[in-house]
Amino acid sequence: MAGKHIIKLIATLVVVAISLSYLIPIKDKDFSEYLRSTTENSEFLELLERAEALEADENASISSVYMGLKTIANEERLDVSAFFPEIPLESSLTNLEKRNQLLLSELHNRSKSKLKKGLDIKGGISVTFQADPTQFSDDDDYTRTNKLSKAIEILEKRVNTYGVSEPVVRKSGEYRIEIQLADVSTKDNPDLIGDISAPAKLEFREVHRTRSPLDGGSVPFGYEVLTRIDESGQNSLSDNLYVKRIPALTGKYVKKANALPQDIGSYYYVSLDFDSEGAELFGRVTRELAGTGRLAIVLDGQLISAPNVNEAITGGSAQITGDFSRREAESLANALNNPLDIRLEIAELYEVGPTLATDSINSGVKAAIIGASLVSIFMIIYYMVGGFIALMSVVANILIVLGMLASFQATLTLPGIAGIILTVGMAVDANILIFERIREELTEGKSLKAALTGGFEKVFSTIFDANLTTFIVSLTMISFGTGPVKGFGVALAIGVVTTVFCALVVSRLLLELAIEVAGLKKFVMLSIVKSPKFDFLKPRKLAFAISWCVVLVGIVGVYVKRDSIFGIDFTGGDEVTLNFTQKIDESALRKVLDPETLGEVNPQYFQPIGGTKEILKLQTEFKRGKDVTSVLQVAFPEAEFDIAGESQVGPSVGSEIQLNALKAVGISLGLILLYIAIRFEIGYGVGAVVATVHDILLTIGIFVLFGHQFTAPMVAAILLIVGYSLNDTIVLFDRIREELDLRPTMKLYEVVNVAMNAVLSRSLLTSITTLLAAVSLMVWGTGVINDIAFTFTIGIITGTFSSIFIASPVFFFWHKGDRRSVEKSHDEAPEYDWQAASKPSN
Repeated sequence: MAGKHIIKLIATLVVVAISLSYLIPIKDKDFSEYLRSTTENSEFLELLERAEALEADENASISSVYMGLKTIANEERLDVSAFFPEIPLESSLTNLEKRNQLLLSELHNRSKSKLKKGLDIKGGISVTFQADPTQFSDDDDYTRTNKLSKAIEILEKRVNTYGVSEPVVRKSGEYRIEIQLADVSTKDNPDLIGDISAPAKLEFREVHRTRSPLDGGSVPFGYEVLTRIDESGQNSLSDNLYVKRIPALTGKYVKKANALPQDIGSYYYVSLDFDSEGAELFGRVTRELAGTGRLAIVLDGQLISAPNVNEAITGGSAQITGDFSRREAESLANALNNPLDIRLEIAELYEVGPTLATDSINSGVKAAIIGASLVSIFMIIYYMVGGFIALMSVVANILIVLGMLASFQATLTLPGIAGIILTVGMAVDANILIFERIREELTEGKSLKAALTGGFEKVFSTIFDANLTTFIVSLTMISFGTGPVKGFGVALAIGVVTTVFCALVVSRLLLELAIEVAGLKKFVMLSIVKSPKFDFLKPRKLAFAISWCVVLVGIVGVYVKRDSIFGIDFTGGDEVTLNFTQKIDESALRKVLDPETLGEVNPQYFQPIGGTKEILKLQTEFKRGKDVTSVLQVAFPEAEFDIAGESQVGPSVGSEIQLNALKAVGISLGLILLYIAIRFEIGYGVGAVVATVHDILLTIGIFVLFGHQFTAPMVAAILLIVGYSLNDTIVLFDRIREELDLRPTMKLYEVVNVAMNAVLSRSLLTSITTLLAAVSLMVWGTGVINDIAFTFTIGIITGTFSSIFIASPVFFFWHKGDRRSVEKSHDEAPEYDWQAASKPSN
């Protein structure tokens, strides 16, 4: 084996191993069982048994083994880290409670899978926050609504930093906000809800320069007494300070907060960057206090620290130090980046079951397995040895994607699983490009080794350009999107990087090993079309006109059905709470709830945390709650459904998410136009943008005309079409550019046709593989899985059609069929034959 092969093999194995390390354990382990498998220390095992006994004791108010261990260790002043020397803690960390918290938290995290399951698959918790109405006593309806809407946006950002957590955050009633978090428990993390709802009101206040509460006497006018809690958790009399009531500076001037490790020890601090106005104010305050005073840092009324000010700080930054653990510092930084202007109190706290019924989950898994199997069988039959190699590369691709998502602690929903299965078909596209290029090289009489080298050399620019344009789209979604848009952007960016790596490194390595090490002599492949010579441009005007007529019909359909095309995720609706005596499975409930007569209905079971009695919540379209309840009461009399409460819920996909999705797509298309204009030529960019807009509009129109409704996962499905459409178009344009270089005397009309015929086999094969996966999900999947698959099926067909009959004709129209205008620099106005003829001769 050559040295280059060893380097590539080691690099591949390292990347896959790192990805797998993030995926282990694949499933959550019981915390007690995990601890028993980690240590055999008899003293600790005795401690564990006591914690288990506390959890089982109904009178002990201990919710979990984790909390039991933490409580016993802190009360008896035990250092749990002594039992786990393989998990090092800094010796400078002397606070026993924090040492135990860090150690137990690390052990608990190791027992859980880093790739979380979504609300639809596993459920989670639901907390409803109540805003005190007196806070809005001086506000009109518009101001009150605006403050609550802003609070919803902030809470969503707090619980979904990377956009991959898939929470539900929406208004519930007049002064309430509901948050649903997937695959989490307050039993092991009782501070979670407090961290989410903390106002994070940051203030910098002056400390009295000459007086202290230790001196006695009355409190100076304009000041109050604040006490810092020291490392041991006790009030320190030495840190009783007179602090001004009116702050010199507040957190509203903080532009960015970050949690960073201190140079010494295991503590963290929070760095602050002020905006320009805040930097000026902070510099002025510290200049006045320099050498003579102290500046207190107060968070939510609690004194964090009060450092001496030695000199003016004019750099626009500051630090908050307070013996923070990493989690505390990250929570504080997150809260400071998203401060709440209103106070929230917990009104309800529930454990929630999966939003999808068991049969829906099972059918989705079945459809995914069938789709992946069909793609695999097709690739092996068509490309034989190459098919096996492509599948090995795709499997490595999926493992790396999942591992990188796990490193972000992403939440995997059933639509997310479906999206990964669908990307199997798309990831195969890169291998199809490689194999088809190798076929062309072999046709020219080259040896297998030379064909491999030539094929990869020619396919490199195609794969690079196609994936780079998609990467630009993903970065735009990350930068400008929120919620599911940002999450989709993160997943898409990871997928682009891993696809390029696996196609150009892993697939090439496997092919080289097969040829040079295993002695592969022939690369046998079937052929779907042989030497096609279709005139694709001939019907371009008719195809273009018919296609845009269909788009127009779709737009009209969207306008006509505008009041019924958006689901509860976009519009909100009624929420009815039902008590019952006998639990009915969600799948049975859904069977009797006819969407044609009752509209969209989402039943979900809730159980109060610490309680035993479940309730059923029905989310329906507005003014449909009582009708749905009546149907269930008639269909299931044994359940004795009884209305316990009624309210209205707001949309989980709010106006900000919708606006940012449109903004992200618009900016993406602008950047794509710019990139293609620089990398290719402006005409290519115009063709790609027009084709992408065409595909989006056509897919949405057909989706609506077939009676489907837009739900939250459909945002990602539409964005997926953008990536697929661009990929297909760039592959074709790259071939047109290549053929222009290879055929310098051929007319543009003929060059475009030659290029389209050259990539026809690849386009059909890519469409077949992706359609096999999509149609499988559409046929055997149910509910939202069916909707996503239906959308993507349309997108595959329209994407393939538009690259041939929209993008290429637009490119051809742009240059009026004159190849000379293509060959000119993109920043020069093209000169056409009719213009040249009209000029006077010299």
